[in-house]
Amino acid sequence: MDHAPSLLARLSGDAWFGALPKAIRQLMVGQADLLRLQPGEMLFRQGDPPTGLYALAGGTLKMSSLREDGREAILAVLEAGIWFGEISLIDGQPRTHDATALGPVQVLLLPRPAFESLMQQAVFARAIAALLAGRIRLLYGIVEDGALRSTQARVARRLLLLARGDGVGAAHVHGRVPVSQEGLAMMLGMSRQTLSKQLQRMANDGLVELGYGRIDVVSESGLKRLAGAS
Repeated sequence: MDHAPSLLARLSGDAWFGALPKAIRQLMVGQADLLRLQPGEMLFRQGDPPTGLYALAGGTLKMSSLREDGREAILAVLEAGIWFGEISLIDGQPRTHDATALGPVQVLLLPRPAFESLMQQAVFARAIAALLAGRIRLLYGIVEDGALRSTQARVARRLLLLARGDGVGAAHVHGRVPVSQEGLAMMLGMSRQTLSKQLQRMANDGLVELGYGRIDVVSESGLKRLAGAS
């Protein structure tokens, strides 16, 4: 791949990928295909067979599924740096959701045969296990939020998660949350009206700034205080 050195350097900023031995990182990027998606184009659909492991090299992807009534349920919004798609490769089952580009997107696809070959190396297999463990911890946290935390705390915690990449787990928030209020309400399983009241209260307190189709985090520390509330 012509762009392998620059992509290797860019993706190595991710904590998970950066912790792999350099030889494995070079092999992964070197054997991967670079895909380019246009806004609204789908990387894969729910029910598709797994073709490989993905790395989001640029842009933003929406993970979602359609409900029986035709409404979309947004599960996550992924930003550049994250590797994903390992679950279907491990259990051999179809993709569980749709992956759609929210803008121009660059994705690396490590083909399934290359992934299976790497899984024969203990260091890579342990890394995949750690990646899965991180996903499970994140999901447990979301389930706990829904069962035990107030609406205010749930909104604050999801805003912080989204502002850190919703899976990338950056150390600091980067300001703009990459979903609309409608999308956030879907992710939290609450009405738009309920969410709007919470966001307006946060805006009045100087924690967020609201605009057309956007939510900007203004005070990370303030949201953390709300996120810790019961």
